[in-house]
Amino acid sequence: MLFKEQDVLVVGGGHAGCEAALAASRIGSKTLLITSNIDTIGVMSCNPSIGGVGKGHLVREIDALGGEMAKAADYASIQYRRLNTRKGPAVQATRIQADRNLYKSYIRGIIGNSKNLTILQRTIDSILVKNNKIYGVKTNFGEEIYSKTIIMTPGTFPNGLIHMGDKKNSAGRIGEPPTVEISNSFKELGLDVGRLKTGTPPRLDKNSINWKETEIQLPDSDPSFFSYQTKTIANIQLPCHITYTNERTHQIIKENLKDSPLFSGEIKGIGPRYCPSIEDKIVKFADKNRHQIFLEPEGLNTNEIYPNGISTSLPINVQLKIVNSIKGLENAAVIRPGYAVEYDYCNPQDLKLSLESKIIENLFLAGQINGTTGYEEAAAQGLIAGINAARKCENKEEFILNRKESYIGILIDDLITLGVDEPYRMFTSRAEHRLLLRDDNADMRLTQLGYDLGLVNDSDYNSFLDKKMDYEKFIEYYATKKISPNKENKKIFKDLGLNELKKQYSLKELLRRENINFDTLNLISKDIKIPKNKILINLLENEIKYEGYISRQLDDATKIEKFKNIKIPKNLDINFISGLSNELKQKILRVRPTTLGQASRISGITPAALNILMIYIKKNEIEKNLI
Repeated sequence: MLFKEQDVLVVGGGHAGCEAALAASRIGSKTLLITSNIDTIGVMSCNPSIGGVGKGHLVREIDALGGEMAKAADYASIQYRRLNTRKGPAVQATRIQADRNLYKSYIRGIIGNSKNLTILQRTIDSILVKNNKIYGVKTNFGEEIYSKTIIMTPGTFPNGLIHMGDKKNSAGRIGEPPTVEISNSFKELGLDVGRLKTGTPPRLDKNSINWKETEIQLPDSDPSFFSYQTKTIANIQLPCHITYTNERTHQIIKENLKDSPLFSGEIKGIGPRYCPSIEDKIVKFADKNRHQIFLEPEGLNTNEIYPNGISTSLPINVQLKIVNSIKGLENAAVIRPGYAVEYDYCNPQDLKLSLESKIIENLFLAGQINGTTGYEEAAAQGLIAGINAARKCENKEEFILNRKESYIGILIDDLITLGVDEPYRMFTSRAEHRLLLRDDNADMRLTQLGYDLGLVNDSDYNSFLDKKMDYEKFIEYYATKKISPNKENKKIFKDLGLNELKKQYSLKELLRRENINFDTLNLISKDIKIPKNKILINLLENEIKYEGYISRQLDDATKIEKFKNIKIPKNLDINFISGLSNELKQKILRVRPTTLGQASRISGITPAALNILMIYIKKNEIEKNLI
C-alpha cells in the first residue's frame, strides 16, 4: 500500500498546500499531497496577480527561505510594476500580472518532479483522531491513510456557498464542489469554526472593449523581479488599462441593492474590508462619484480581462448593466459572471506560532482556513506549516519567525494573538519596524535560515553568498573611496546643481545626501565602481542612505525585544493571578501567549496587566529556584 504511512500529509493543492508540501519534502519528510483535482494544483482562483505593498514583501521572504512563489511569479509574469517609487524604501514593492496558465504549469511541474513528494487525487471524508492526536484521514474511497503530521489547507472549500443574486449553490469555486466533510470534522474535533466571505468580478471579453476610451498603464521597462535568482524577463510584457465607474453605474447599483445577497441578509460571512465589493463601495463611500477599475489581462493566450475593482454578487443581468455603464465597456461582453463565496474558517487563536493546533496534536492549518485572504498570505503560512510539520517528525524545535525579522512573523503573530473578524490582509503598516523589513533585504535577513533548514539549494545559496560578499566589499569601498574638492570636481558638482564640495568626502557620506544616488555617482566620476545587480544597488543605497534611521530602529527593536522575549512559563496558572479581570484571563487563556510581547498584543491588555504578569513570572522563577 503505497500511501499508507507518511511523515507529512498535506490536504489541498492551492498556494498554501503547494508551499507546505514542497517545504516538508525538501527537508526530507516523506510527503503526500492530497487534492480533489490534480489539474487545479497551483491554480489562481481569482485575479492572476502576485504582490503589492505588504504582499510583495511576503513573496520576497518566501523566496529567501526557499519557497517557490516568487520564481513562479517571474516565470508567469506578463506585467511588472514597482509600486510607491516616490515614497520611502520601506513601502516600495513589486506587483506582477501573471498568465494564470503559465503560473499553474510552473507549480504543477515543480510539485510533480520533487523528491519525497507524491500526489494523490482524493477527497477527505473524515479525520482520524485518537487521544486528541491526529493520525490520518479517511478518503472518499474508504482508504485510511496514516501520517505523523497532517497539514490542512482547504482554501474556500469548507462548506463553500456561492451567491449570485437570489441564486446560490454549494461550491468552493464556481463549478467545483465544497468540502463539507472537512468542515464537519473540524466542528466535531472542537475547533472554533466561523464564517467569512470573499468575491470576484465578472470576466470580460477583451475584443469587446473600446480600449481607446481607457487609460493605458504600461509595464516597467526595467523591472524588479520577485526572485533573487531571476535574471531576465520570461515573457512579453502587456499593458493594463484603467477606467472608472460613474454616477450612472452607481445609480444602477443603488436601484438593485435589494437583489444583492450582501444586503438582503443572505450572506452571513464578513468580507475583506480592503477589497470590498462594488456594492459595498457605493454604500460605504456614497460621497465618491467614481471608483477606479483596472482592466488586467489574464494571460498571453486568452481573451479574458479581469476588471479589478468591481467584485459583485448581484444577478448576472445587473452585472451586465453595471459593466456597460462604464466608459470603454459600453459594449463589453461578460464571459464569466462575478459571484461571492462564503466559507468556513477556523479561529487562528487556537493555533501555536508553529501553526500546529493547540487542540489536536500533529494537526497544522494554513491558508484561508486561518482567516486570511490572498495567495501571498496563504503561501507564507503553508511554508511555515510545512517546515514545522517536517521538524516535528524529526523531534526538532519549532521554527518561529519573530516580528522584528520578517513580515511572515508579523502575519502569524497577528493571526494567533489578535484573531480575525474579517479576512486578514498584509500591509506594511502592520510592521513596527518596517524600515528593517524592506523587500530588498529579505535574502539578507532570511536566506541563511532557509539554507540551514534544508530549503535553499546549494546553487541559490552560493549565489546569495556571492551577493553578500559583493555587498560587504562595496560597503567598505564606499566608506574608503574619497572625492576631493579639486577644481574639476567642484565644477561637476556645480553643473549638477549639487551643494558645493568644500572638503574631502567619502562616497558613503555623499550617498547620504538627499539629492545624490548611484546614478549621480556615475556623473561625478566614471572611475567609481557601481554594481551591475539592480537589487544590490537598491540594497546598498538604502542601507547607506538610511543608516542612521535603521540603526535607531534596530536599537529600539532590541530594547523592546528584551522585554517582549520574556517567556511566560507553561505552568503559570492564569486563573490564580489576582489583579486581572476575568475577561482578560479568558483572553490570555485563549491565546496562551508564550512571551510578554505576544501577551501585549492581545486586545484589551493594558500596561498594568503586563506589569502584573511580570510580577507573577518573577514570583514563579523564585519559587522554582527554591525547590
